[in-house]
Amino acid sequence: MTEGKEEKGKYTTVSIPTPLAEKIKKRIEGTGFNSISSYVTYVLRELLASMEEEEEEAFSKEDEEKIKERLRALGYLD
Repeated sequence: MTEGKEEKGKYTTVSIPTPLAEKIKKRIEGTGFNSISSYVTYVLRELLASMEEEEEEAFSKEDEEKIKERLRALGYLD
């Protein structure tokens, strides 16, 4: 499977508690989501993308310099 593209017809089953499924069913009424599965897939993709962005944005150059200055002031760096 190529990153960013899914093969059509390749799925797995994930079980969620019935009360959660009922909440999702109510939440997607009147939206473009035609199933609980499509909504959950969308939410998980968004969550994973957000987490990946956070991992990539460890520290900006400015933040890194501030940390180094602080460590120098504390005597940890020369």
